[in-house]
Amino acid sequence: MKKHIPNAITCLNLFSGCLALYFAFKGELVITAYLVGLAAVFDFLDGMVARLIGAYSEIGKQLDSLADVVSFGVVPGAILFILLQRADASFFGIPVESFAFFGFVVTIFSALRLAKFNIDTRQTDSFIGLPTPACTLLVASLPLILETTDGLLAYEIILNPVVLVTLTVILSYLLVAELPLFALKFKNFTWQDNAIRFVFLGLSVLLVVLLQYAAIPFIILLYVLLSVIKRASPTA
Repeated sequence: MKKHIPNAITCLNLFSGCLALYFAFKGELVITAYLVGLAAVFDFLDGMVARLIGAYSEIGKQLDSLADVVSFGVVPGAILFILLQRADASFFGIPVESFAFFGFVVTIFSALRLAKFNIDTRQTDSFIGLPTPACTLLVASLPLILETTDGLLAYEIILNPVVLVTLTVILSYLLVAELPLFALKFKNFTWQDNAIRFVFLGLSVLLVVLLQYAAIPFIILLYVLLSVIKRASPTA
């Protein structure tokens, strides 16, 4: 019976993604963002529970990736698609309404990233390329920032088609880049083995306190930068 517990949690991830997609196409992007966060929690829990009770299975691995394609592949593409539709401008002369489908490029590269992850034996204790949940959390933070930030600056930046297209290209590249990134997996809690993780978590909490939802893009950037620094360090 216990071997099915992680798979049940994975299914909750998938269900959260389906609900997120439903609300996205209803234009309720804030609800979509919260459901993305819920899906990310379930995605974290299924792996943690599987490790705790020793319930690894090949079907669980495949189910996890299939759920992630929806929650962290289709959903961020849909959010970018809708944000591009809402952008009141053109992209180098092309009406944004026609170019909005470009947002689904993130969906394609998310699927490629998940397929690579399933067959890449290097990614047991770390990641190669940006994990799809991190990419999706960044995208999902955009409507939350719009909802909670006063003034026109956030709208002028986030609903700028050039910014959205550039972000889509950068995220798509990072998803499949040969870029080693540390994982938040603790085998122990010593400073020597987890310094980079403790620094990341501490700075992330500080950013959230200072910037609230606007901290999320900076946290993802910090994650990439710390990984690059760790990689370049002689002691890494």
